[in-house]
Amino acid sequence: MTSNSTTAPLLEGRNLHFGYKGAIAVSDVSLFVRVREAVALLGANGAGKSTTAKMIAGALIPQQGRILFAGQNVTYLPAHRRVGSGITLVPEGRLVFPRLSVLENLQMGAHAKRAKARYAANIERAFALFPRLGERRNQLAGSMSGGEQQMMAIARGLMSDPRLLILDEPSLGLMPKMVDQLFAIIQTVRSIGISLIIVEQNVHQALQVVDRAYILTKGRITLEGTGHELLLSDIVRKSFLGL
Repeated sequence: MTSNSTTAPLLEGRNLHFGYKGAIAVSDVSLFVRVREAVALLGANGAGKSTTAKMIAGALIPQQGRILFAGQNVTYLPAHRRVGSGITLVPEGRLVFPRLSVLENLQMGAHAKRAKARYAANIERAFALFPRLGERRNQLAGSMSGGEQQMMAIARGLMSDPRLLILDEPSLGLMPKMVDQLFAIIQTVRSIGISLIIVEQNVHQALQVVDRAYILTKGRITLEGTGHELLLSDIVRKSFLGL
């Protein structure tokens, strides 16, 4: 896992701010993600991680600040337009369509123009990355385990042909064994060259699979560094790892 400091960012968030009914959720957050880089947003519940991710994906519009993607200002671009430009959010809670088959769920992720043009290649890639989904392509999504549904949610996100994939709390609610499998899957997704933002409470696992991470506390970035640096940080070890 390496990152090139001379590479221009694919994504930049500058001085982002968002509040809910007067309560500040995110304040003056600035971050960036390079091409082929994996970055984690870490912190406790209510730290502002998911709010930041939703602003990047277009589900929320920043009340202050700017978001640049591939050099273009996308701050006020709606979510479906951001998917078309290459930003895809895999939301917390998976949100699969339980009465649709695995294949139909994946097809729901391929509506953007860029995705339609590469549908055949992307469906082949999805089943290569997730063989279990290929074996069960006709099974109803609602009958699958939580871990299988999370695989399907990630595969559906990949069907949009993203340049940047945002995973919001992917390990939430999964059994420990499946969490290990999930982070192995994330490593595999990294290998195909897609930039990643991973929003996680599982700090230890996340820091092992990302290039860099930002620690958020009460809506602000309080610490940042490489995954290795933060694993060795006394603050992280005491606050999040119980060491």
